[in-house]
Amino acid sequence: MSLVFNILIFFLISFVMIHSSNASDVQDFCVADLALPESPAGYSCKSVSKVTVNDFIKSQFLTTNTAFPTFNASISLAFSPQFPAVNGLEISGVYVVLNLGGFVPAHIHPGGNEFSVVTKGTILCGFVSSDNRAYFKTLQAGDAIVFPQGLMHFQINTGRTPATFISSFSSANPRIVIFASALFGNSLPSDIVKKISFLDDDAEVKKLKAMFGGTN
Repeated sequence: MSLVFNILIFFLISFVMIHSSNASDVQDFCVADLALPESPAGYSCKSVSKVTVNDFIKSQFLTTNTAFPTFNASISLAFSPQFPAVNGLEISGVYVVLNLGGFVPAHIHPGGNEFSVVTKGTILCGFVSSDNRAYFKTLQAGDAIVFPQGLMHFQINTGRTPATFISSFSSANPRIVIFASALFGNSLPSDIVKKISFLDDDAEVKKLKAMFGGTN
């Protein structure tokens, strides 16, 4: 056999051995221990001796549990803080109900891509790329859309009945940053907010700060 062939065989065997040894070190799961603080790598693992099958069940996921009257919407989150079993698995989900005229305002998920499926009603979905190109379309029940990580996107109920959708994410805790909330729900002085938001009306800025819980 040629030298090149022998070298290829050597690297192939080395590759298999390395990956086989690493596979034995991989944990089956890492249910989050919410009693400890979250790190950039996620939560610490709950002791396996304390893990039960119930840790892997998200009961009544399709029963929304957090209402957002400002957006006429409600959601049920299954991120690692709400569903510890997804910790370390790079997957999570959310169920959203948009009442008549309801919407999910412009927001981003810094930690993951989103795959969203409309399960009821009519929803206008869209996102804006980093070069400010808009991609949007009205979806019906059964249609799906992908929102790439870190890009601003939104969902609006444009139908005559409540609408729902389920989204999955490529992260256990993709987080949600709503632009309006980030801009007006803080302690920045109104003069600064006016400057960085291009709003000249001081009363409008203060109104929005009050709406989103901001101060100053």
